[in-house]
Amino acid sequence: MTGSEVPPSFRLAYVPGMTPTKWVRIWNERLAGVPLTLVAVTAAEAADALRDGDADAALLRLPVDRADLSAIPLYTETTVVVIPKDHVGAAVEELSVADLADEVVLHPLDDTLEWERPPGRPAFERPATTADAVELVAAGVGLLVVPQSLARLYHRKDLTYRPLTAPDEEPSAAGPESALSGPSVPGSRVALSWPEARTTDLVEEFIGIVRGRTVNSTRGPKKAPVAQEAAGRPTRGGGGAARGASAGGSKSGGTKSGETKGGGPRSGARSGGAKGGARTGGGTGAGGGRSAKGAKGGRSTGGGKGSGKGTAKRGRPGRAS
Repeated sequence: MTGSEVPPSFRLAYVPGMTPTKWVRIWNERLAGVPLTLVAVTAAEAADALRDGDADAALLRLPVDRADLSAIPLYTETTVVVIPKDHVGAAVEELSVADLADEVVLHPLDDTLEWERPPGRPAFERPATTADAVELVAAGVGLLVVPQSLARLYHRKDLTYRPLTAPDEEPSAAGPESALSGPSVPGSRVALSWPEARTTDLVEEFIGIVRGRTVNSTRGPKKAPVAQEAAGRPTRGGGGAARGASAGGSKSGGTKSGETKGGGPRSGARSGGAKGGARTGGGTGAGGGRSAKGAKGGRSTGGGKGSGKGTAKRGRPGRAS
């Protein structure tokens, strides 16, 4: 390797809450010679990390600017409410948006949920980050609605969380065509994103991994075919030397065909040679005889060992002239 050559590598950025462990393990199994480096970024930094070349791809939350970034949606996270363990909502399995109507709900600046109208009552000031908002929930300032992965990431012993559901679809007095009585609950959509102008072979490899493609998938990187000649196997339909040698040597000009079977495949099995002599009059030994050894001997030499001429059929002893 010269000083100017750089070994291939792959840099994967990920935002808080993402767990790429499974995909990294598959990458290391399939591309052991290409190291994968994880780059932790905030939700606000993810797109810039791709544009600036600090990462080849990123696991982030939608939306992203599709003008220069490609994205493949992977799954949608469950939305949950982070509450103190002594909160009344901890006694139920899930909470509705309507249950938060009288609660102060914190809305951090790095919130990834696209609310049409956030639930509850707004706080006096928006926290800068989700981590800051979690601290305020622990202090009793308000509640927090986040993707479930973030609730797990910032877990505290004095906090818990419950899934958040939309209100029942009850039409208002304006009629069934009017808006619902409360806001819907958005889900956080996780995606794999990369710069569209840098869709490299390694990016395609990682796309295949997150989509569950197998190693032998036809959409994976194409490999050069292995030549049959390199494996020592003759090609079909060519009448090559190997096949010709087998047909013309062992079965026509060799010991078994030239001497035993009369010069052709099975052509003289019962008319000429040693086997034929045993049945039609060819001598089989010095005194003729019915000896099996004599017949076998004729097979190996092609003409018999003795000089006597046999006249009897079925291998009976011939009389000397």
